[in-house]
Amino acid sequence: MTAEPTSARSATRYDADTLASLAADAAAVKARYPDPRSGLLPMLHLVQSVDGYVSRDGILFCAEQLEMTPAEVSAVATFYTQYKRHPNGTYTVGVCTNTLCAVMGGDAIFDELSEHLGVGHDETTDDGAITLERVECNAACDYAPVVMVNWEFFDNQTPESATDLADRLRAGEEVAPTRGASSVCGFKQMSRVLAGFTDGRADEGVGAGEPTLAGLRLARAAAAVDGGEPSSVQPAETTDGGSAGSAAEVPPETGTAQSSAERKPAAPGDDNPGRSPSGGDANPEPEKGGSDD
Repeated sequence: MTAEPTSARSATRYDADTLASLAADAAAVKARYPDPRSGLLPMLHLVQSVDGYVSRDGILFCAEQLEMTPAEVSAVATFYTQYKRHPNGTYTVGVCTNTLCAVMGGDAIFDELSEHLGVGHDETTDDGAITLERVECNAACDYAPVVMVNWEFFDNQTPESATDLADRLRAGEEVAPTRGASSVCGFKQMSRVLAGFTDGRADEGVGAGEPTLAGLRLARAAAAVDGGEPSSVQPAETTDGGSAGSAAEVPPETGTAQSSAERKPAAPGDDNPGRSPSGGDANPEPEKGGSDD
């Protein structure tokens, strides 16, 4: 008996060509994992790369491919903020307003962008170019305040630089992140990268910058003072011929004098997982007092 074609079995409304392309990519995603259900997160990015958000059809497709219920897929899709449940702009502009970025001006940047673009959090401009977001943390506190465009870093921003960036994006100009890839791609293309399909740009641009590497140099200098061997550090060359700070030639090693792997017990019973905070036994025997009789 001839097997029924995938398009006929699917409850989605994708056309045959789109469905066939998605099915081929989904097979590559599932092949990465011993349990195919583990591929749900990248597969949600995959359908988002086609629709521009996690659509009804995208949820049904993931459910069919992974033998899950639509409710199970929806539960995951609504948990993570990188999955959009309504059409997203070409560029997601995320402003970090967590503690350090907020103190350094993140709130002012968001307020200025919101007024300038005429949209609020998770809203998209009328031209479909920009979706503005408050981001809980961009994990780049050493460059605060930070703005991200489709998850590419724009460091040390001001309200003025951020609005200029937004205007350039809306005008269709090519913009270069402070670190990472040498240009910003569209939201759908970035979603495909997050699904695990490389776009060949991983080695572009500047990697770790000066603020990130300063702590590494200080730690190695401290290790040298304490009798360790300092490692050689060379400046990292940027694409414009300048220096982006220092890049470590030798990666940090574990098990050295300053490593937690070599930490000695600091309190009585420190090597006993069941000890109490004071260092004694976690469950000491109760004292046996005399009878009141």
